[in-house]
Amino acid sequence: MSQSLHDAVGGEPFFRALVHEFYERVWVDDVLRPMYPQDDRSGAEDRFRMFLEQFWGGAATYSEQRGHPRLRMRHAPFPIDPTARERWLECMRGALDVLDPAPLHRAELDDYFERAATAMLNRNPLIR
Repeated sequence: MSQSLHDAVGGEPFFRALVHEFYERVWVDDVLRPMYPQDDRSGAEDRFRMFLEQFWGGAATYSEQRGHPRLRMRHAPFPIDPTARERWLECMRGALDVLDPAPLHRAELDDYFERAATAMLNRNPLIR
């Protein structure tokens, strides 16, 4: 049986640290900060951590508590243009830099985050 990425990177402690490092960057970013709950950082961190853990092979707590992730629907109210996408990726890359997962795990995480960030785009900067 092959090991999930969740287990390979260290499980819940890795994802808790990753999400915390990510939010450390989001909270000081002028583009991203307004898109996040102003008064519920710990809740936002918990929800994102649970989602990532479930996605990468950990417990299904996210779905048990919140149902299907429906990422595009949940992000639809926020203006996500190429600038916001790049800022989000910069925050996530910075968090990954701190945690420094093994190169193969880093590549898999980077690939997913790149694709997910692109999928959330909902504003075209060329159309006003």
